[in-house]
Order: sequence, then structure tokens, then C-alpha cells
Amino acid sequence: MSAKWLDSYVGQLRQQVGHRKLIIPSIRAIIRNAAGEVLFTRRREDGSWALPAGGIELGESIFECLQREVREETGLIAEDATLISVSTGPRFSTVNSYGDAYQGFEFLYRVDRWSGTITDETDETTGARFFLADNLPETSPGYWSEHQEEVFSDLRSFQGVPFIK
Repeated sequence: MSAKWLDSYVGQLRQQVGHRKLIIPSIRAIIRNAAGEVLFTRRREDGSWALPAGGIELGESIFECLQREVREETGLIAEDATLISVSTGPRFSTVNSYGDAYQGFEFLYRVDRWSGTITDETDETTGARFFLADNLPETSPGYWSEHQEEVFSDLRSFQGVPFIK
């Protein structure tokens, strides 16, 4: 794990509680280009493709968390976004590759306006590219694969009122 992560709010909590299950508010961002393609990043941790996502830091609003995570993982600046859904509860629990357990409390956003140039490699990612909506990359197996299907189902079904789950 990087020193940057160890200094983060979640990193500091992990140093106190070990692998015990935590509930951390987090965001997931759907960023589309003019052609409707969806931006995915390749995770440095395991090489899988994923939507930009991450947990809130102390002192941040959830929108500031969205802006920071998008910038850290893609180099882009999220200028405007729409809340699509909030997913909470034990059904959204997972364990990461380090053995750390989480119960999801995720805010899914559609980034409506963004600027900047994609950064191909960051501290957390080894690539970033847009994919056709009908040919999305596979994510990590298990929970994340199932969750991605639900995320895009929420996006397709969105009628202006966020889903609360």
C-alpha cells in the first residue's frame, strides 16, 4: 500500500481497526464523451478495469470527493454531475484484495460536464480509455462485476429522481 493511502482517512482507520468491516461513504463516476462512450480506468492494484471511484476524506463534501477522485484517477476535472443512485446496506458488502471488509455506502454520479485531458497513468491507475456502452470491459470478478451491471441498469432507468437502495 502506498504512503499516500496510509495517510488517507480510510488508511488511518484501517491502522486502528485492521480488517474489520467499515462503512465509508464513497462515490462512483460515470463519465461519457460526446460519442456516448464510458470512461474506465485500469486499476494498478489488480489490473482490472473500473469506473473512477473512491472514499470520502475528512473535511470533504460528497461532491468534492467526486471531483478529487475523478482528478486523481483520470486527470479530468468534474465540473457538473447528477446523482443517479445511493446504494447502502449489507447487500453491498465486499472484501478487497488486502482482506479489508467494507459495507457499501456509495453515491453513483453521472458526470455531465468535465474538462481537461485524460492522464493515462496515476498513482492508482495504469490506463484510462473510453469504451462503447454496449462493449464495456470486464471488471474484477464477483461482487464488482455484479455491481457494475446494477450501476448501468440504474443509469439506463434514471428518470431524474435518484434511486435509494
